[in-house]
Amino acid sequence: MKIVLPGGTGQVGTVLERALTAAGHEVVVLTRRPARRGHIAWDGRTLGPWAAAMDGCDAVVNLAGRSVSCRYTPANLREMMDSRVRSARVVGEAIEAAARPPRVWLQMSTATIYAHRFDAPNDERDGLIGGSEPGVPDYWSFSVDIARAWEREQERARTPHTRKVALRSAMVMSPDPGGVLDVLLGLARLGLGGPVAGGAQYVSWIHDRDFVRAVRFLIEREDIAGAVNLSSPAPLPQRALMRALRAAWGVPVGLPATGWMAEIGAFVLRSDTELLLKSRRVVPGRLLEAGFAFEHPHWPEAADDLVRRVRTRPRAERPGSRGAVGAPRGGRAG
Repeated sequence: MKIVLPGGTGQVGTVLERALTAAGHEVVVLTRRPARRGHIAWDGRTLGPWAAAMDGCDAVVNLAGRSVSCRYTPANLREMMDSRVRSARVVGEAIEAAARPPRVWLQMSTATIYAHRFDAPNDERDGLIGGSEPGVPDYWSFSVDIARAWEREQERARTPHTRKVALRSAMVMSPDPGGVLDVLLGLARLGLGGPVAGGAQYVSWIHDRDFVRAVRFLIEREDIAGAVNLSSPAPLPQRALMRALRAAWGVPVGLPATGWMAEIGAFVLRSDTELLLKSRRVVPGRLLEAGFAFEHPHWPEAADDLVRRVRTRPRAERPGSRGAVGAPRGGRAG
């Protein structure tokens, strides 16, 4: 297959490009800074010569958008919104103009669209969309607004010959430098990987290899359209996630952090406490109903696998080492 990845230079795009290329597929990455063969320049906003890559391809997986790993200033929130909406809009325009449009368009979204809750998991059918929960910071609703606008732009696109799927993805855990796992392992190695604000908030996650397998599954399954949760079937409280990660690395103790300590930590990591404190209890209802089988459904086993792969990286790139990346990659994907 020929698969086009707009915004495919971030962590998730790197995981996908590597796996799809290894499987023998032709992968074209649309990026603002093309650096090698198979990468084509685009600006994520306007139609240009890059649109020819859509004509005759089999699938488009749009990953473009400014990283959420940043301080939630008004300027950064606007850029998160604009980069997602405009890139989705122009991808839709390119597909609409193609003489031979792709069979399927997978559009990145986020599990953050669901409400902060502890009582029950959110699936695609019965999950509660967030934005109006009591007792949470007002600005958390902006993340939900971004996700809704992202999905709405795909829904509005006039692409009658192209199936559309919105990927409501949880955190993709991969052993690559600069990802979420890198940050969590770095904290654990420093003895700081304990519960945050009690640690009862749920963390939804997906192993990188299951993420790739789910994307390939959705490309092939012509009967699936609309929103699909990409998450493991076993979200777990933050304290349990960090306990298993410490055990996988061999760190016996993790100091707990209060809410105000999380604020300081988020500031140091150039991130926001919503990423630490929002309870994302998301399950992959539609994937399971369609018969998708996870290779890594439970976190302790997944953590063991990921840690083994991290340990194969050069020592200077390992979490907590001098020269290792201390926070998830910022900027935009592509």
